[in-house]
Amino acid sequence: MKNLLSNKAVRLFVILSGFFVTNAIVAEFIGVKIFALEDTLGFSPLEWKLFGQSGSLSLTAGVLLWPVVFVMTDLINEYYGKRAVRILSYMTAGLISYAFLMVFGAIWLVPAGWWVNIYEADGVPDMQAAFSQVFGQGLWIIAGSLVAFLIGQVLDAAVFHRLRVFTGEKKLWLRATGSTLISQFVDSFVVLYIAFVLGPQKWSMGLFLAVGTVNYCYKFIVAVVLTPVIYLAHYFIDRYLGAEMSQKLRLQARGDELA
Repeated sequence: MKNLLSNKAVRLFVILSGFFVTNAIVAEFIGVKIFALEDTLGFSPLEWKLFGQSGSLSLTAGVLLWPVVFVMTDLINEYYGKRAVRILSYMTAGLISYAFLMVFGAIWLVPAGWWVNIYEADGVPDMQAAFSQVFGQGLWIIAGSLVAFLIGQVLDAAVFHRLRVFTGEKKLWLRATGSTLISQFVDSFVVLYIAFVLGPQKWSMGLFLAVGTVNYCYKFIVAVVLTPVIYLAHYFIDRYLGAEMSQKLRLQARGDELA
């Protein structure tokens, strides 16, 4: 084990995987909160109008972390190939499912009587109800997010490597940002369709398209803004690995895409 972990490539994969899994799981749990983007940034609501719908920019808190997940995806793609991304994505989906099972188990536990109203003075009269509402997301939302996550990850890896066939080692911004923009587009609409159109809320098609478009526009902007971060991450990774090992990993990853 000592010899294995002394390998810089292995250590890097463990670090990237850890950030990937942690951000994906945390994004699932904080995604239950909906926040007002305009109020958060301190400006007046934009009152957008799309597909017969209107409203302010209300987004799920999960959008804060999903772009980080896709940055991690592109880095793992670049150095370890699409098979590594696929395996990690399946493992993460399994861990997210496991986490939700444990949470539902915790909700099922009978709460201690003194704990239920311990924060009543702070405006939380029933801690059990609050815990259940915050962590006990609906099954349709969980199913939608898991399906969207897997489709988005597989699509991101496929587009990334398809673009790499044409760009080679050049135009990192194109394959990294391009793959993220395409996969995030599918992810944005799949999760809403399963969770809120097929689910019990039965959103209208207009509402579904409007909310999905607003969410994707936000993700589009964030993906473009994060493009320099990709280059910065590559710089530090190349310095950590060394030129020879970095080139070797990239060539192996590129061979993986052609296999």
